[in-house]
Amino acid sequence: MTVPTSASPVPWYRRKAFWNLPNAITVFRVAMVPVVGFALWTRPTFGWAVASCVLFVVAMLSDILDGYLARLWDVQSVAGAFLDPLADKLMMLTALVMMIPLGWVPAWAVVLMESRELAISGLRMVAMSEGMVIAAGSLGKFKTSYQSTAVGFLLWHYPSIGIDAYSVGILLFYVSLFFSLASAIEYFWGFYQYGKRARTTA
Repeated sequence: MTVPTSASPVPWYRRKAFWNLPNAITVFRVAMVPVVGFALWTRPTFGWAVASCVLFVVAMLSDILDGYLARLWDVQSVAGAFLDPLADKLMMLTALVMMIPLGWVPAWAVVLMESRELAISGLRMVAMSEGMVIAAGSLGKFKTSYQSTAVGFLLWHYPSIGIDAYSVGILLFYVSLFFSLASAIEYFWGFYQYGKRARTTA
């Protein structure tokens, strides 16, 4: 007679609970934020600049990894959906703000960029209350790509292996600022068009 065996327990990293591997990676990314802030507290040496750049790059790559694993294992959660973009914004905001007193990025541009983030976050909340989901457009994706690459070069800062990291970084930063503002117009225009259609069909 065959004795039935119970189902194998799901390993912790694939459980549909808070402590799974994707959420653990996200929490690790949040924990790296003050480390990057500390590395930029005073004008960093080349070693500290490289360390802050490496941590930032690891954080950005881990963002791709935890999202992929959450979808692969079907362990998406409300907590993860909240923490994931929060971790990204905290890391980006910390890096940019800490570079202002170093003179590596202009304060006005950082204020403009972060004001855009607050405005879009508010727009998303209003849209959700109206039953509308605003997906990230192509301009927003360009903004994210250029912004992450720019901050990576700016954190490296010092010339090495024949590359002026700061010059490359500040050029990409202004390109990302352009896409940041252009994508904001795209988001608000989409919201306006949605409201216009809703009024027409009402």
